Amino acid sequence: MKYINEYRDKELITKLANQIRTIASGKYTFMEVCGGHTAAIHRFGIPSLLPDNIRLISGPGCPVCVTGTDFIDRAITYSAMDDFIIATFGDLVRVPGTFSSLEKERSSGSDIRIVFSGLEALNIARSNPDKKVIFLGIGFETTAPGTAVTIMEAQRAGIDNFFVLSAHKIMPPAMEAIMKNGVLLDGFICPGHVAAITGSDYFRFIPEKHELACVISGFEPSDILQSVLMLVNQVNNSSPIPEIQYKRVVTREGNLIAREAMNEVFEPTNTLWRGLGMIRASGLGLRDEFGNFDAEKKIAVRVISGKENPACICGDILRGVRIPDDCSLFGSVCTPENPVGACMVSGEGACNSFYRYRLND
Repeated sequence: MKYINEYRDKELITKLANQIRTIASGKYTFMEVCGGHTAAIHRFGIPSLLPDNIRLISGPGCPVCVTGTDFIDRAITYSAMDDFIIATFGDLVRVPGTFSSLEKERSSGSDIRIVFSGLEALNIARSNPDKKVIFLGIGFETTAPGTAVTIMEAQRAGIDNFFVLSAHKIMPPAMEAIMKNGVLLDGFICPGHVAAITGSDYFRFIPEKHELACVISGFEPSDILQSVLMLVNQVNNSSPIPEIQYKRVVTREGNLIAREAMNEVFEPTNTLWRGLGMIRASGLGLRDEFGNFDAEKKIAVRVISGKENPACICGDILRGVRIPDDCSLFGSVCTPENPVGACMVSGEGACNSFYRYRLND
């Protein structure tokens, strides 16, 4: 299959792995900050192809994983109200809140529907004018433009029973927080899908401000290995730049139309990240011009939140200071079928990937 088979070619993969072993003369620690990369790295067994002196660790790149318990608790509170429909992406229904989950509330009778886009949620609002529909907007710069376009369409069409509860976030502030309070790094495998929207210059602060290697990678095994090779070369040559490996998708300027839509609807806001705490200007809140669609502002509720399971180390995993194997719950009490922490819920979560691809290695 074109654009897949050629990036999984055994000869190419072996050649890249050998090149890495030839030039990797020191110790290197690289972090991927995309849940898709985390899943791909473990699915394709990338760590087994690398020398022992290269370490890949997962960061806060899974949007479901970094969404705080308070957001889930608020969504659950809305779901219990009469005449409300909650529209959400599938992974989010299983994330534990303080006392329940959206999945449990749905089984108890709440009208919670899984959708694949904000526009699908908007169509639910069109079809149910006597209901209030709240779309749970999560994700990074990749999904935020889609939510923005949905809100613009709702305004254009005069739909007044559609709302968004935004947990959209942007990556640079979280990466800054990792560099200040996380594990010591030599470079980043930067998110290819985010960069397709933002452009590669979005990550220029990493080499220019922090002097760390920086490569925007694709998601196939040869993509990831080539990205590691490029990172090692940057470290060896002391020449960090925002280098594009994923050239078939990513450009310097990104998707200008998507960026314009996102900037028109959203503005930076302080927001909570699981494991990283409150990070200034790292979230995306609706601008005043679109405030009528802001669920949190327009629909007041009293939300009761408590503490998460103290044995769960999902927050430490998202900062890169620990790995799933360090958790006493991993693989026993906490499994994909019975997730205790958010990192086990999503297919892009580090715990989920470790469980599926590495637990029995």
